[in-house]
Amino acid sequence: MSAFNGVLGVSQAESGYQFAVWAPNAKSVCVAGTFNEWDETANPLESREGGIWVGFADNAKNGDEYKFAITTLQDELLLKNDPRARKVTNSVGNSVIYDDEYQWQHTEFESAPLHERVIYEMHIGTFNKPEDGHGTFASAIEKLPELKALGVTMVELMPVNEFAGDISWGYNPAYPFAVEEAYGGPDGLKAFIDAAHGMGIGVILDVVYNHLGPGDLDIWQFDGWHENDKGGIYFYNDYRSATPWGDTRPDYGRQEVRDYLTDNALMWLNEFKADGLRMDMVPYMRSVSGADTGDDDIPEAYDLIKTINHRIQTSCPGKMTIAEDLHSHEYITDPLDKGGCGYTAQWAAGFVHPVRDTLTKTEDSYVDLSTVVNAITRVVSGNPFARVVYTESHDEVANGQARLVEEVAPGGVDDNYFARQKGILAGVLTLTTAGIPMLFQGQDFKESGWFDDTSDIDWERKTRFAEYAKAFTQLVGLRTNKNGNSAALTGGATEIVHKDDDNKVLIYKRSNGLDDKHVYVMINFSGANVEGYRLNGMPPDAACLFAWQDGITTNDVQLNDNLIHLTAYSAMIFSGS
Repeated sequence: MSAFNGVLGVSQAESGYQFAVWAPNAKSVCVAGTFNEWDETANPLESREGGIWVGFADNAKNGDEYKFAITTLQDELLLKNDPRARKVTNSVGNSVIYDDEYQWQHTEFESAPLHERVIYEMHIGTFNKPEDGHGTFASAIEKLPELKALGVTMVELMPVNEFAGDISWGYNPAYPFAVEEAYGGPDGLKAFIDAAHGMGIGVILDVVYNHLGPGDLDIWQFDGWHENDKGGIYFYNDYRSATPWGDTRPDYGRQEVRDYLTDNALMWLNEFKADGLRMDMVPYMRSVSGADTGDDDIPEAYDLIKTINHRIQTSCPGKMTIAEDLHSHEYITDPLDKGGCGYTAQWAAGFVHPVRDTLTKTEDSYVDLSTVVNAITRVVSGNPFARVVYTESHDEVANGQARLVEEVAPGGVDDNYFARQKGILAGVLTLTTAGIPMLFQGQDFKESGWFDDTSDIDWERKTRFAEYAKAFTQLVGLRTNKNGNSAALTGGATEIVHKDDDNKVLIYKRSNGLDDKHVYVMINFSGANVEGYRLNGMPPDAACLFAWQDGITTNDVQLNDNLIHLTAYSAMIFSGS
């Protein structure tokens, strides 16, 4: 018999496959599968140190289905899927032996530099949904040329781990190591990442470590042991188990659970060649209630977070981690050697909420430019690129909220002047603020309504609102310095040069540190048209790079002694010394 290779889950052996599982409270463990006609006693596993059970099946082959047959201390037989299965038939089915035989076509990909990254958040199930089914990795690949043309440099996928059922946002992970079969399974995800890399687009995966399940959760009471009728070895079995999604918070204090989550994070970056991870709702890792008061902190969660980020930084250089924390704490993105959690960036609640609030004001008198200034100039951890700035995300356009254009003109987005203008202002603010900008699927062609996991985005709107889509393409191009004339937008410096509280006009200067290379952004936050408005703070040699007025994009705007005709809710971007 082969020696244990130290790998948990299923792995190739000298002959057949090795099966190894952590079940410290089991009386015995066997593996049953298609290779032994599901005989629950044919392939017993041996007990090893640390509660590990190891065995071999010489006749097992790639693609075979299997489960662990666990006899508890109470002599109850449990048939359990492999917690580390890379593939399952479905969330209530069987584990599948999966060898990594995918042939990568693009192996030398490197993500764009941090200061040139533009993220596009998407949901595989609705991004490009066929008429006769739900979206898959294959159908999403069909639309990657659209994202390349838009100019984004990274996509962020809402969770693709195996979840209960075939339709979900993905934030109910049933099998963290397996890829949702309804999307196309592990090979489908690899093909998507490979195709994205071929188009110069990096891929960030959304992972959920603040809770598991709660549905179709086979690791619940995995080996029969539990306390207080809670989840057993993978979970806290006291008050710390409680989350808004069930009593399913992983036990970050158990080394085996810490290894489980750390190995999961590294799997996505190594085996699937993902370029980064976004961790869902980190406050519910750091504390029981997520309230961030310090009264119910979970200290070992901080240790786990730092461990994951340290392992990624040392073994996967260039890969990024993003925290959805939404409290704007410096320590979230402070470097590990400074005592911080070590995330590359954090979602910027201090941007999205005040900007959305400003743009959805029904009266201009309620607009407070100081609020906007604070939103666009804030820096955390001394690093302008430690914030992901956005006005739409899966959370911000659902859960009782809607797309920004829908909030402006409920039920009447398509022909509404204010929705059209303010939607572009949201894009201007997002793509000209220092940080890592992020768009949400369909935002670039004025998708209306709100996000749900059954309704696909309407790609026909990209043609119907072509000028709107063109504006976003131009803005992304400016943010990434596509034409070599807007490098200042890739920099980290922001200076307010004009703030007119009466007329609600704001001008800020962006710089990448070169004195003769600046970009000036002018936004009119009012519904007033003003003839002969003087743009104070603008250089005499300013050249227009982009203007959005009355639903038209242009760069044919000339300043005459810095005087200009302002239209309602308009924006202009200039270059100048």
